[in-house]
Amino acid sequence: MTTLLAGDIGGTKTLLATYRLEGGALIQQRAERFPSADWDDFAALVTHFLAGGAVGEPPAAACFAVAGPVRHGRVKLTNLPWELEESALAAACGLGRLELVNDFAVLIYGLPHLSSEQQVPLDPSNPAPDPGAPLAILGAGTGLGVAIGVPTAAGLVAVASEAAHAAFAPRTAEEWDLLQWLQADRGLERVSIERIVSGTGLGEVMRWLLAGADPEGRHPLAAAARAWRQPETTAAGAAVAPPDLPALTAQAAAAGDPLAARALELWLGAYGAVAGDLALQSLCLGGLWVGGGTAAKLLEALRSPAFLAPLRAKGRLSPVLAQVPVTALTDPQAGLFSAACRARMLLGS
Repeated sequence: MTTLLAGDIGGTKTLLATYRLEGGALIQQRAERFPSADWDDFAALVTHFLAGGAVGEPPAAACFAVAGPVRHGRVKLTNLPWELEESALAAACGLGRLELVNDFAVLIYGLPHLSSEQQVPLDPSNPAPDPGAPLAILGAGTGLGVAIGVPTAAGLVAVASEAAHAAFAPRTAEEWDLLQWLQADRGLERVSIERIVSGTGLGEVMRWLLAGADPEGRHPLAAAARAWRQPETTAAGAAVAPPDLPALTAQAAAAGDPLAARALELWLGAYGAVAGDLALQSLCLGGLWVGGGTAAKLLEALRSPAFLAPLRAKGRLSPVLAQVPVTALTDPQAGLFSAACRARMLLGS
C-alpha cells in the first residue's frame, strides 16, 4: 500500500493528513489539526503526527501547502517564524520525495480531480472544459489569491501569481469615484485590485457608500464602519477586535438593506470583471474556478448576473469568455486535498 502525506500550513492552524493510494484514487486515512503557534519546529510537528498513527511504511511522497512565497524549494512563512527547505525537511522527517507549494497555487493540482461535492458550477450554460488547456483560479478572502495551471507533458504545473496587486482598473464612473475616494481615505499612491476585490474590499465599498449616502451616521452599519476603519482599544491599551464589516454588509444585503445590497452588487461587478480579465490573460479554457473564503458564503450572489455578466462582457473577446467554464470551489479543505494530489504526482517524477 502506498501512503502519501499532505499538509496545509497557515499562520493559525496546520492540517496534516495521510492518504492511501488505491488504483490511483486518494483515500484519506487520518487527519489532524494543530495550532501552528504551539510548535517551534515544523519537522518536529510532522514527526509527531506520523508517530501518532500506524501508517506502516513511511509516506512515499509529501506535499505541504504553505502560506508564503516558495522560491528554489525554500519558504519563510508569512505569519510564522518557520523557515522551511525541501531537502532538509525531507531528511528530518524521513521522506524520500517532498515539495513545498504556495497554499493558493497548490489548488491548481486539485482542480481536475474535484468531486461534485467539492465544487458548484456558477453558470448553468457552462461549456465543457478543454482538457489540454490552462486552468485558473482566483479567490477573495481577506485578500485575493490568483494562480494559473499550465499543462505540460509531465502534467499540470502551478504558477503562483501576484496579479491581485496589479492596479485596479475602474470600468464605470462609479468605480472611478470609489477608487478616488479610497486612494484619498487610505492615503494610497495607487489602488491595487485586492483593495477592492477581496473580502476586505467589500467593507471598503460599504464605507464609501456610507460616506456619501449617510454623512450623519444613522445607518445601522455606520458605527461598525467607523470601528472597522479605526479599531478601538481598551482603557488598558489592548486592541479591541473590530466588527466584521464585510460579513455584516453581506448579511444586511441578504436581509434587504438597500445600501448594503448596492455595496454587494458593486463588489460583485468588480470581482466578475477581474475574473474575466484573468480568463483572458490565461486563456483558461480548461476552466476558471472561484475560491477563497467568500465562495461558499456568497454562492448564490456569485451565480447571479451581477458577477457573471461583467465576467463574460469583454467586447470583441466575449465569444472567448463564453467558452470558459466557471465553477465555485466550495470545499474548505481543498488545500489539503490538492496537496495530496500533488504528492501523488511526485511519484511519477
